[in-house]
Amino acid sequence: MNLLLSLLATTLTFATPITLGAMSGLACERAGVVNIAIEGMMLSAAFAGFWAAVTTGNLYIAIVAAIVVGVLMSALHAALAITCKVDQIISSTVINILGFGLTSYLYGQWYARNAPDTPGTLPSVPLPGTSVTIRVLALVAIAIVLALHFVLKNTAWGLRVRAVGEHPRAADTVGINVRRVRYSAVLVGGALAGLGGAHFVPGYVPSFSPGMTAGYGFIALAAMIFGKWRPLGAWAAALFFGFTLALQITLQTYNVPIDTRLIGALPYLATLIVLAGFVGRSTPPAADGVPY
Repeated sequence: MNLLLSLLATTLTFATPITLGAMSGLACERAGVVNIAIEGMMLSAAFAGFWAAVTTGNLYIAIVAAIVVGVLMSALHAALAITCKVDQIISSTVINILGFGLTSYLYGQWYARNAPDTPGTLPSVPLPGTSVTIRVLALVAIAIVLALHFVLKNTAWGLRVRAVGEHPRAADTVGINVRRVRYSAVLVGGALAGLGGAHFVPGYVPSFSPGMTAGYGFIALAAMIFGKWRPLGAWAAALFFGFTLALQITLQTYNVPIDTRLIGALPYLATLIVLAGFVGRSTPPAADGVPY
């Protein structure tokens, strides 16, 4: 039982940045803006969270800083993709390169010689009657999934997002400001990616390392595609990827005699399989990637 509960808790932990990244991409792409910049946004946010935690000593200020930087990076993406009508894949790639290059440079200049730790990590919630704990941000991610599912289906803003993602010209003719809606969706996506970055620092570990997001943003994209651009489907896919990541840690913890190197490759193999096998079968919003 402890093994199963531990596996569940670890799965939720590893699924958290994938879930938040998938919700980030989903918010953008349901509005018609391609976002493959989740990796760069999360990495930038993780560094901002680390910097704020070290500077202020307050983990909650660090989370706010991570979200703010995620929003700023998404604002740059929105300006390039929506206002300047740059190819959205290229503008996303710019964000990824900028995120990796800038965080590596700043970390090297400020912390490489004497890298401090943050005051700690966010607290975990114990499961009643067990010694297993669940990260707070894992619970927040679940709440965000449910909230985004409700908002997209049951609110005026959600209807407008879906409208401009499918038929922006038709939405324009009935008075919907397509650019404004797309900007708002991309900024919401940036905030979610920023929270995903906060999961790394200060949510999970007390220190930053260059490139620490390690492809989670791209796994989040695969989860979004596998989930067919729907919050609940993307969350289920994120849990699957989180499980493949958690399996290696759990088996090592309990000394199960299985080659963990093979298990460690599972999430990346699963991502390749999803992208190769489901991209053509999943149908994105009709106007996804189409400037207006």
